[in-house]
Amino acid sequence: MTSSLSRRLADARRDRVTLGTLPPEQVPADARAAYAIQHEILSASGARIGGWKIGAKSASGPIQGAPLPHVDLHADGTRLSRDGFAPLGLELEIAFRFGRRFEPSTTPYSEDEVKAAIGSIGATIEVVASRYAAWPDIDKLAQLADLQNHGALIVGEFIPYREDFPFVAPSLHFSFDGRDVVETAPANPAGDPRRLLTWLVNHASSRGIAVTPEMIVTAGSYTGMFFPRKAGTASGRIEGLAPVSVTLY
Repeated sequence: MTSSLSRRLADARRDRVTLGTLPPEQVPADARAAYAIQHEILSASGARIGGWKIGAKSASGPIQGAPLPHVDLHADGTRLSRDGFAPLGLELEIAFRFGRRFEPSTTPYSEDEVKAAIGSIGATIEVVASRYAAWPDIDKLAQLADLQNHGALIVGEFIPYREDFPFVAPSLHFSFDGRDVVETAPANPAGDPRRLLTWLVNHASSRGIAVTPEMIVTAGSYTGMFFPRKAGTASGRIEGLAPVSVTLY
């Protein structure tokens, strides 16, 4: 059954509008309810899962994630209307693809099994957006239900996985119309983002969802969030990976 909040969020995504005050009875009671709403949104929108976003606020902190509608994934160099996102934040991330399929399972997959299955890596730019007018001053579980503030994902070219890649602190450059927009030393708050992957595989498979080689798993920002105030082009380059860019108009 589709909840009132999932229907409102699905409609807001379709119509590219934001919601006003969220009635207390529509706030998810717990993380399980928020995750259920995520999938209700995709179902109500007629969207399949094209990938996942995962992250954590510290190297040992709890992990959260959200499925990404396939219609929100875009190729490098795409053009997007700024009017479609409110607010509009940009983050430079590293994403993964697996070289095998993980079937639904009631038995958890091991970390060794998941890491051994990493097939390729690439750079992504996530567009952060919210369906709540009061964002970021909105209940955390309500944000989790809203696909954890996901707007769109621009996906660069992938390369074969390298175990020796400097995942904790890669050398990178992130700019908007040629101006550097990284204000702190590049770092993923989750530490090594590969630690998030086992959680994702088991989170999905335990819910009856297969994780497939086609899915893009983007794993948290190295640059913080940049809010462009005008139209322009965001360009990201993580050393060792293909560059990625998006033009906002």
